[in-house]
Amino acid sequence: DMLPILDKMDAAGYHALEVWGGATFDSCIRYLNEDPWERLRTIRKHVPHTKLQMLLRGQNLLGYKNYADDAVTAFVKKSVENGIDIIRIFDALNDVRNLKTALEATKAAGGHAQLAICYTTSEFHTIDYFVKLAKQMADMGADSLCIKDMAGILTPQKAYDLVSGIKAEITIPLEVHTHATAGMAEMTYLKAVEAGADIIDTAISPFAGGTSQPATESTLVALNDLGYTTPVDQKLVAEIADYFGPIRDRFRDEGGLNPRVKDVQPKSLLYQVPGGMLSNLLAQLKAQGNEDKYLDVLEEVPRVRADLGYPPLVTPLSQMVGTQAL
Repeated sequence: DMLPILDKMDAAGYHALEVWGGATFDSCIRYLNEDPWERLRTIRKHVPHTKLQMLLRGQNLLGYKNYADDAVTAFVKKSVENGIDIIRIFDALNDVRNLKTALEATKAAGGHAQLAICYTTSEFHTIDYFVKLAKQMADMGADSLCIKDMAGILTPQKAYDLVSGIKAEITIPLEVHTHATAGMAEMTYLKAVEAGADIIDTAISPFAGGTSQPATESTLVALNDLGYTTPVDQKLVAEIADYFGPIRDRFRDEGGLNPRVKDVQPKSLLYQVPGGMLSNLLAQLKAQGNEDKYLDVLEEVPRVRADLGYPPLVTPLSQMVGTQAL
């Protein structure tokens, strides 16, 4: 499904393609009986020009526990050797100590180390807290920063305040990542761009919206119309969308893609459950014959999170909180 379109994606002018890391590695091994390294090498072969990006859970690598420093260093080194250019490194607790080894290993291997702030809300998580965190990450030697809003709870005004605050303190590029779950991601991106964000994360329209990202094509039209210059070729992204449309339809027909994950869920602002976890939770409940308990589980999540001291809901914390809520 991916191979025939990679040449066009390479030519489209994206800042980077996020192709690896996070759950893609996990899914290859657990569910698809595929070699994730083979996937990466194949993509790299077909994408000689555009940067390839991956998501790394800091000291947790692509798993759910802390790994030893030598394992982290070796994994990062091999990721860069096999084709990764940019590594977005985050820690579920925003504890910068868990980013240090992966950051140093990325730079030593010749990769671009992007450190990510896991955005969440509570009385403790103020704009000031996040700005200080960003400054700390820049001082550690990050090549760029990312505001990672995995639950799609960053409101337009908060995005504007946060991006402005961070840009006033740092000189390296700032990327913003959000999910369309709550129905306001496009407005959030617009305010982030107005405040000086350098890069935003979008998804091609057949796979956009809901628990995914806002659509690439419409975001481009809006930004170009507002006078912002973007290097992405609109004609090519339209062709990429045409290619992926029938593939999306096939996944829907086969039941692999639940249409509910594309629903707008404003209540996610209360639950703070990340997009990737929402779609998984729905699939798991369906498999257990418990799909009717979906909303009950979501309502329980904020109570469990409060009991645990308001951790950001991102892997592996989101899975722990979600399992406990269930």
